[in-house]
Amino acid sequence: MKKAVIIPDSFKGTLTSREICAIISDKIKMHFPHCRIVSIPVADGGEGSVDCFLAALGGQKVFERVSSPYFEDMEAFYGLIGDTAVIEMAACAGLPLVEGRKNPSLTTSYGVGQLIMAAAKRGCKKIIVGLGGSSTNDGGCGAAAAAGVKFYDRQGKEFIPVGKTLIDIDRIDLTHRARELNKIEIITMCDIDNPMYGPEGAAFVFGPQKGADEKMVIDLDRGLEHLCRLIERETRRNLKDVPGTGAAGAMGAGMIAFFDSVLQMGIETVLDTVKFDEIIAGADMIFTGEGRFDTQSLRGKVVVGVGKRAKSKNIPVTVITGGADTNIEKAYDMGISSIFTINRLPEDFEISRHKSKENLQATVDNILRLIKSLE
Repeated sequence: MKKAVIIPDSFKGTLTSREICAIISDKIKMHFPHCRIVSIPVADGGEGSVDCFLAALGGQKVFERVSSPYFEDMEAFYGLIGDTAVIEMAACAGLPLVEGRKNPSLTTSYGVGQLIMAAAKRGCKKIIVGLGGSSTNDGGCGAAAAAGVKFYDRQGKEFIPVGKTLIDIDRIDLTHRARELNKIEIITMCDIDNPMYGPEGAAFVFGPQKGADEKMVIDLDRGLEHLCRLIERETRRNLKDVPGTGAAGAMGAGMIAFFDSVLQMGIETVLDTVKFDEIIAGADMIFTGEGRFDTQSLRGKVVVGVGKRAKSKNIPVTVITGGADTNIEKAYDMGISSIFTINRLPEDFEISRHKSKENLQATVDNILRLIKSLE
C-alpha cells in the first residue's frame, strides 16, 4: 500500500474524527512505513466542524464577541481558510451553552448572524455555515436580524423574534439586509431532510431534546408555520416542503430565506472544499467510518458520500464502525468495499464505549495485516 486516505466521521460519544485519523495513521505507519497518508477529519456541521476544516486545510480561528443563545455577551469563533469562512452554529447557539436552562422558546440564533457578518466584513468571498447541535427554534430570525433584516409586530414595533414570538411577526423587511452579503457565496451544511414544520418538522422532532414540553412543541410549530407563510409572502419562496428547512430549529429555512444560501449535505460540502476528487488520485485504499452504520447512513452521510466519489475512480473503500445494523447491503452498490465493526465482545455500549480506542486499534491492525498478506 503506497497511498492511503483516511476520512472518518466521529464515533459520537467515544472518539473524535481527529482521534480516529491519528489511530489509523499510526497503524498504517507501523505496517506500511513508506505509505503516503492523507488524513481528513470530518464533522457533520455541528461542534468540531471548524477544527476539522482547519486540520484538513490549514487556516486560523478568528474570535469574535457575539450574542449567546440568551442574548448574553460571549466569545465565539469561525475558521478562516484563505477567503473562505467556516462557521459552526454550535459555537454560539449550541445546546451545551444552555445546559441547565434549556428553553427553545427563548433562545436566539443572533450570534450566528453576527459571525456571518464578521466574516463578510472581513472580505470573505465564501461562507460555509454548519447546522447542528443547536439550542434554538427561531427559524433563523435572530441571525437575520443581526444581518439587518427587520421584523415588525402588529403594532408596527420592531423586535428580534425568538421561538415563542415567531407567531407575533406581522411583517418582514429585507430592504436593510447588509449589502456585504450580496456578493458572497453562502453554503449551509445540513445533514437532515426534515421540513420546516409539521409532524416531521423542527419543533416536533427536535424540540423535546432542546427542552420543549408537549405544549411548547405545539406553540413552536405554529410559530414556524406562520413564519413559513410570511416568508412566502415577502420573498415568493414556498419553503413548506423543502427538505432540510427544519434543521437546527428551522435555521435551514432561515438560511435560504434571509441569506440566499444553498442547503447542501455536509459531506458533499467537505469533499468539495478539500478537493477530495484530486486528493484520492492514486490512492490504494480509503478508510472511512462512523459510530453506527445503519440505514440512516445510506441517506447521504459521510461513509456513503465518500463511497460514491471513490466508486467513480475505482478506489476501494474500507468502512470501520462501532456497530453495523442489518439491511445495509445497499452500501456495497454505493462504492463501499467492506465493513468492519470494532467491538470484539457482545457488550453493552456503556461498557464497550470505554474500550473504543483499544478496539479500534486492534481492528485496524487486523485489517492492515490482511492487506499486507495479500500484497
